[in-house]
Amino acid sequence: MAIIRHKTGEVQCKIVYYGPARGGKTTNLIMIHKAVGKRGRGELISVNTAGDRTIFFDFLPLDLGNIKDLNIKISVFTVPGQVLYNDTRKLVLKGADGIVFVADSLAIRKRQNIESLQNLDENLRQIGVDLDKVPLVMQYNKRDLNGGTAAVMPVEEMEYDLNSDSRRPSFAASALNGEGVRSTFKKICTLSVQEVCRLIL
Repeated sequence: MAIIRHKTGEVQCKIVYYGPARGGKTTNLIMIHKAVGKRGRGELISVNTAGDRTIFFDFLPLDLGNIKDLNIKISVFTVPGQVLYNDTRKLVLKGADGIVFVADSLAIRKRQNIESLQNLDENLRQIGVDLDKVPLVMQYNKRDLNGGTAAVMPVEEMEYDLNSDSRRPSFAASALNGEGVRSTFKKICTLSVQEVCRLIL
């Protein structure tokens, strides 16, 4: 739920990037941080293990300017992909105004993608949130590996597995080279801010 500071006219929205381990959540945030001008961004904070995996979250505060005299600020987090940090995932999900699910396009990650989406649903339910009522954007990452030595699933197969009714916006992406990163982020920001404004205006 967005934090509203009436005295300053500021609305703080929270967006969470969710998905399986090593799917590209942190890489997305790094690319967003690079793309945003220095005026509109804060410091990117990342906590990693020796194996270079995010164990808590990445926090990236962004200033999106004003909408109807309200100053919109976005805080972007990622959850850890490893199952043993599930309590941390739930903690980070609390208060989320929008979610990006980053799926790994590698065929060997098919099951992990499905399990991670199920885990997202379960964790939201445990904190009293209905997945169908939260803005959610799907991102099918690592499309740059298509044609390489690793087998990459067709987007159609990933849609069938993760977004069968095509109800949620989805984007093919390569977080590593930036393709689809801005489109994904722009869409989740738009949906999240629209929903927050609908509730408060």
